[in-house]
Amino acid sequence: MAAEQAFDGYRLTDELQAIREAVREVCAAKVAPHAAEADETGEFPKASFDALRAADFHAPHIPVEYGGAGADALATAIVIEEVARACASSSLIPAVNKLGTMPLILAGSAALRRKYLTPVAAGDAMFSYCLSEPEAGSDAAAMTTRAVRDGDDWVLNGVKRWITNAGVSEFYTVFAVTDPTARSRGISAFVVEKSDPGVSFGAPEKKLGIKGSPTREVYLDGVRVPADRMIGAEGTGFATAMQTLDHTRVTIAAQAVGIAQGALDHAKGYVQERRQFGKPIADFQGIQFMLADMGMKLEAARQLTYAAAGRSERGDADLTYFGAAAKCFASDAAMEITTDAVQLLGGYGYTRDYPVERMMRDAKITQIYEGTNQVQRIVMARQLLKG
Repeated sequence: MAAEQAFDGYRLTDELQAIREAVREVCAAKVAPHAAEADETGEFPKASFDALRAADFHAPHIPVEYGGAGADALATAIVIEEVARACASSSLIPAVNKLGTMPLILAGSAALRRKYLTPVAAGDAMFSYCLSEPEAGSDAAAMTTRAVRDGDDWVLNGVKRWITNAGVSEFYTVFAVTDPTARSRGISAFVVEKSDPGVSFGAPEKKLGIKGSPTREVYLDGVRVPADRMIGAEGTGFATAMQTLDHTRVTIAAQAVGIAQGALDHAKGYVQERRQFGKPIADFQGIQFMLADMGMKLEAARQLTYAAAGRSERGDADLTYFGAAAKCFASDAAMEITTDAVQLLGGYGYTRDYPVERMMRDAKITQIYEGTNQVQRIVMARQLLKG
């Protein structure tokens, strides 16, 4: 699935187009049919996971050497975009697998990568990312979860909050303070297993959207972790966390683009069928202007997301700026587009008989997680002012 060249000018390569078509086919047949049920019940869409796993779209970014598909950053973004077009909750399967494993890919030892990336690639496990805490959200360096050395082990105590797919994932990248005097330079990263004694989970959060992706607290009560499960050197965890987010904000942008595309698709179909005053409402200029704005914002978001994905793959110096810009712009656009889609469907858009109200609710989280859009603007401004 890796693409040697992401773009031919501004046209996706044939390989990337084929990936899009393959994901769209799987999602139309085996993911979209479960989207409304996952939203209604709040249960993890196991059937969608099984379908993505069977097609190797559950964690496409895992390198070939660990049994993965070896998709580059742009191909992975396209996979997430297409899954989100059908079901935002299901798109968090490949997205969070990348988020959870990216610290290992960036900083983990060869043995650690082999041990944990291989089962994720096979679809035998999922990986979550534990950074946020009750009193440490945007200010992640203020975390209080502690890891204390005890012989050949580290003992972890603390609470992590807003953890996507918690309880479903087998593995967790956990950030904890190993030197309280060093603030961000005193934070280290560890792999924690669901089966480790002392690991437990809170009740699922009752959320506005992405209800089929469980969000829970993770409790660490004297969790003993072997020293070789530390990701990178001691004290480098915060830097690894921030570097990870530079890459994975691109996946949230892709998710936002996919949600918006799904909403626009439904709105276009509806306005061509719905008749008022003797003709389809698509014939009215006011409706056409709304659709034009939706399409324009969506394509701008997509192009910025793909540009950021290219920088993610190359590891360009300006990835921090582009990752923040793509995530911020695409999520703001998705919120506007899904809200307009509800408006275009009128009263029907406000009911669960049509999927656009779900898409509007799902879109909101893309403005909040992996750094609020206010934080993204801080990140962008700092990058702009560097020079």
